[in-house]
Amino acid sequence: MAEITATYPDITVHDTMPKLLALNARTHPNDTWLREKDLGIWISYTWAQVAERVRNITLGFTTLGVARGDVVGLLGDNRPEWLMGEIATHALGGMSLGIYRDALADEVAYLVTYADVAVVFAEDEEQVDKLLSLDEKIPTVRHIVYADPRGIRKYDDPRLISLKELEARGAVEAARDSGAYDRLVAQGKAEDVAILCTTSGTTSHPKLAMLTGGALLRHCRAYLEMDPRTSADEYVSVLQMPWIMEQIYAFGQALISRMKVNFVEEQETLMADMREIGPSFVLFAPRVWEQIAADVRSRMMDSSALKRGMFELGMKLGLKALEQGRRSPLADFILFRALRDRLGFSHLKSAATGGAALGPDTFRFFLALGVPMRQLYGQTELLGAYTLHKAQDVDFDTVGVPFDGVEIRIDDPDPNGLGEVVTRHGNAFTGYFRNDEETAKSFVDGGWMRTGDAGFFNDRGHLVVIDRIRDMARTEHGDRFSPQYIENKLKFSPYVAEAVVLGDGRDSLAALICIRFSIVSKWAEKNRISFTTYTDLSARPEVIALLRKEVEAVNRTLPEKQRIGRFLLLYKELDADDGELTRTRKVRRGVINERYGTIIDAMYAGEKVIDVDTTITFQDGTRQRIKTTLDVIDLGAPPRRDDDTRRRAA
Repeated sequence: MAEITATYPDITVHDTMPKLLALNARTHPNDTWLREKDLGIWISYTWAQVAERVRNITLGFTTLGVARGDVVGLLGDNRPEWLMGEIATHALGGMSLGIYRDALADEVAYLVTYADVAVVFAEDEEQVDKLLSLDEKIPTVRHIVYADPRGIRKYDDPRLISLKELEARGAVEAARDSGAYDRLVAQGKAEDVAILCTTSGTTSHPKLAMLTGGALLRHCRAYLEMDPRTSADEYVSVLQMPWIMEQIYAFGQALISRMKVNFVEEQETLMADMREIGPSFVLFAPRVWEQIAADVRSRMMDSSALKRGMFELGMKLGLKALEQGRRSPLADFILFRALRDRLGFSHLKSAATGGAALGPDTFRFFLALGVPMRQLYGQTELLGAYTLHKAQDVDFDTVGVPFDGVEIRIDDPDPNGLGEVVTRHGNAFTGYFRNDEETAKSFVDGGWMRTGDAGFFNDRGHLVVIDRIRDMARTEHGDRFSPQYIENKLKFSPYVAEAVVLGDGRDSLAALICIRFSIVSKWAEKNRISFTTYTDLSARPEVIALLRKEVEAVNRTLPEKQRIGRFLLLYKELDADDGELTRTRKVRRGVINERYGTIIDAMYAGEKVIDVDTTITFQDGTRQRIKTTLDVIDLGAPPRRDDDTRRRAA
């Protein structure tokens, strides 16, 4: 590790992201930094090329009147231009505000007006349309810079300017004053607020955490001590750019280590593009890992009996070897080597999951497969992850150990040591943007920050995080349980996309379950079960019977008092556009309890069938009426025969 560490630049001198970019462009001008797949072709950008474009964008911003302290919004997919626009904002002394690409117009309006965004850096026609539809709701926006001109030439809004034109303006400014950009970069200081990073917003509108460039780089440097990178490493940028961990990897760590950052063509081509790149490191949110595991099982449904048998044998051998702390050479030969290649994981040296808890069954699956999984833990306010498993000390029930310089304590522990996780380190955020009241609530004496998470340290010194404190629940009999823990076990099933476990203050536990439509529909077709829509499929008695078996299998792994007593299959998927999930796919439990309160009450009232007549609104504004009945499955009662189940869906 010492040899790798010695190659990193001195971030006390090169203490901002624009300064690091300038250093790398000067010392390694022809090395590739960024790659993007466009129309099936990989396009590469060297450090020198990126630096030139960032210079032109920065000086182009000055022609629009953007000044030090202004806020620039960035809206769209992960693309090299986003990264260039963000670094250009920091070079100018501005603050970047990333907005999730799938944010609805009202969400965009809230963030833009709250932060007084002067310029929005939009990717394409879809995002431009979103902004133009807001009209007077975003009065602070003076300019909208778009990267992809397709479909936009027909617009005549005076705020619109293409990225190509902006860079051309910047090039003219650079020719007029060759030292202008360098002077701007030199004025930047480590303590300048560079990033306004949105929090997850599980209970209300997201807050904006103010992150300085110096703190981000110092924290990335500490991270690299735990999990080193070099210029030979390949990273695929998958997580949405506004998320703090993508800021850490695609920006901070990449600038320090010079690892290559790759951008896939579309989300739908992710796995194929990854196979072409063969990344050495990936970070996925838990739901992506869950989806990959589910897709593997789904493909096995369509394979021959021989392949299914080899898969089952390989998994059995692999999991047994994992329990013994080793790998199975036979399992690797008959299954895992080919599967890793198919998934693009053959060259992985490190793989991580974060943002929420990953179920232990999913974790075991990938460890057995030979994926070097590690779990990390952190918060936006504390610059993302600050605990991680060490390479030879992975425990899927924990989130690892703290980075150097990070202090963690457990406040108000119960007799078992379970209490609130409270953290302190020197690279925390400087506060919430324009929200001193919430900033004061987050800290306790001595600079310690309350995380709001319940956890404890195990005998090995690993941190174990159970759930959000506010989400920890007790039945009316006083039995304590973690909804998230049980939900993660349910979601290991390839047929379960989402689950919400209920039971706080109730006599028993219950669950609302959303089927994974892509896989359940394939299962239904294979078994010659007719259906039309998601609602219709989830209403089929055969599907209910299938999910009952999955829930019962999970119940067998749980203590008796934490088992699910009843469940139903929801008539729609939980959706971030409906406010039911955050943009990072965390459940908003308050919204669920309010929106489905009548259904929940009916479940606990002992109703066997619940009538539903509701209207849902899609992202494009269209509305659909759903009229159906939901069967409440009582797991204490024997399964009903198919002809006993009466459902209707429209």
